[in-house]
Amino acid sequence: MATYTADAPVLDNYHAVVSAFSDFLTVAIHTILYERDIYPRSSFLAARKFNCPVRQSRHPKVCKWIQDAVAAVEVEMLKCTLSNVSIVIHAPPPSSAPLERFLFSTAAFPSLPSSEVLTPFNGSPPPAADLPEQFRATISRLSSLSSALSPLPPDCSFTLVTELRDDADIHPPLASDTPWLAAEPRLQKQRKQNGSEAQPGSTRGKDLGGVKTTPIRNVESGAFVMEMWVEEGKAKFEE
Repeated sequence: MATYTADAPVLDNYHAVVSAFSDFLTVAIHTILYERDIYPRSSFLAARKFNCPVRQSRHPKVCKWIQDAVAAVEVEMLKCTLSNVSIVIHAPPPSSAPLERFLFSTAAFPSLPSSEVLTPFNGSPPPAADLPEQFRATISRLSSLSSALSPLPPDCSFTLVTELRDDADIHPPLASDTPWLAAEPRLQKQRKQNGSEAQPGSTRGKDLGGVKTTPIRNVESGAFVMEMWVEEGKAKFEE
C-alpha cells in the first residue's frame, strides 16, 4: 500500500501510484452511483475522504462488488497493462445500451517491469498534500456534474470496463481463473500493432466516443498523470 500522512500518499514508487489510483477510483465509483441515481440516494451515507464530504453506498453487496472490481483493476495496473478504466451506465433491458461512460485515462502512467513496481523513482516525490487536493477538486467536479448531463431513465445498471495498452505483448486477462469477461463488441476498441496499424479483424465499437463529451479534470502529481471525462452515448438521446 501507499505510505500515507494525514490521508496523503507519498508517490515514491509505482506501487504507491497504483494504490493512490485505487483509493480514488473507489471513491469516484460511489460518487457516480450516487450522483447519477443508479441506486436510491437514501441508501448512501455521508463520509469523508481526501478531507472532503463524499457519499458511500451502505449496501454490503454493492460495496463488495466495488471492492472486488477495484482490486481486480489494481492487479492489472501493477502489470502496466491498462490504458484506461471506465464506469459504463447502461439503459434498462431490453436495450441495455450504454448511455454514459466515465473514463479514467491512465495511459500516461509509467510502464515498467513488474519487478520494479517498488523501485523508488528518481528525484524527490511531489508534496504529499498535492494529490489529495487534486482528488478533492475532482470529486467536487463529479458531484456537480449532474447539472451538465442529461437525465438518465429509471432502472439503469452499470459495469466497470478496462482497455488494454496497445503493446504487442499485452493480452486480455480472460482465463477462467480471472474475474474478467470480454466487453461487448460495441464497446471494444480497435487495437493497434506496430505503433499505428490496426490489428487484422479488429474494429472500433460503434458506441465508443459517444455523441457528447464533457471534460471532468486532469490530475497530475509526479508520476501520477490521469485524465477524466464523460461520454454520453447516442442511445441516450434517441426517442
